[in-house]
Amino acid sequence: MAPTEILARQHYERLAPMAEQAGLTIALLTGREKGAARKTVLAGLADGSIQIAVGTHALFQEGVAFLDLGVAVVDEQHRFGVHQRLALGSKGEAVDILVMTATPIPRTLALTYFGDMDVSVLSEKPAGRKPIATKLISIDRLDEVIGGIGRAIANGDQVYWVCPLVGESESIDLAAAEERYETLQRFFGDQVGLVHGKLAGRDKDAAMERFSKGETKILVSTTVIEVGVDVPHATIMVVEHAERFGLAQLHQLRGRIGRGSRSSTCLLVYKGPLGQVAQARLEMMRQTEDGFRIAEEDLRLRGEGEVLGTRQSGLPGFKLARLDLDGDLLAAARDDAR
Repeated sequence: MAPTEILARQHYERLAPMAEQAGLTIALLTGREKGAARKTVLAGLADGSIQIAVGTHALFQEGVAFLDLGVAVVDEQHRFGVHQRLALGSKGEAVDILVMTATPIPRTLALTYFGDMDVSVLSEKPAGRKPIATKLISIDRLDEVIGGIGRAIANGDQVYWVCPLVGESESIDLAAAEERYETLQRFFGDQVGLVHGKLAGRDKDAAMERFSKGETKILVSTTVIEVGVDVPHATIMVVEHAERFGLAQLHQLRGRIGRGSRSSTCLLVYKGPLGQVAQARLEMMRQTEDGFRIAEEDLRLRGEGEVLGTRQSGLPGFKLARLDLDGDLLAAARDDAR
């Protein structure tokens, strides 16, 4: 299960050839599969003739039944609510659940501290990936940023340009993205593409496809590209109003670049003056690419929420212990208790 259609489709395309070689049937289930195609998939899952389903939130909706669900893999787990992750697991008897993320939400870190989840850490990057240089730039220097991007494109690089979270409303986010898209078009013409959550699935795919093939050099987007999109030629990530994003989001966005053999740069464009917490977040991003360190800092800044409830952040109910400092004691206590 993946949080976005773009990502689910990408996983499906990667897994299909492997499944075929292993003699397994695999199907894709997202909100876009409709009518007869959807019925076929649902029937296949119910009678067990389809062994692997890749999909989005569509997988845990009411109409979906599995003959005997054994393993549920939740990718980019920080994008799902507590109830959503449980809903998938409740589709079978004693389902083994594997959750994957580069940025565990504070609550997940806490669950691992309490031994409710076992952890495997993949601490090194895949072979051949270069470190990503992260720079903080004030919005007043936007002209320089655009100039630099012009030079990079001439060099054959591709660029993601992520527009700010304006507020709770997607339509304002959209306006910001469209405005930036128009500005960049004035400089770079039809080398600029646009992707956002309000686009129809087909248009989204088409825009991503053009960017993947290198037909467009700059992809302006809202945070829909935050997870999992894989374009090896993209080496520059510009995040506008970076001070409005959380640590996990910034780390995820930065993870979209540095996937090829060329060195990559992430530009965090901020509008001053910065508050203390925002300053701490951006500094942390500049210092490290280690998802666990970033998650621990996030835990320190936000608190981990309730372990027995569903709140995903906020301060815990301990009188003395602090998870960010006393984590190693917890592990010892847990062993003793076991």
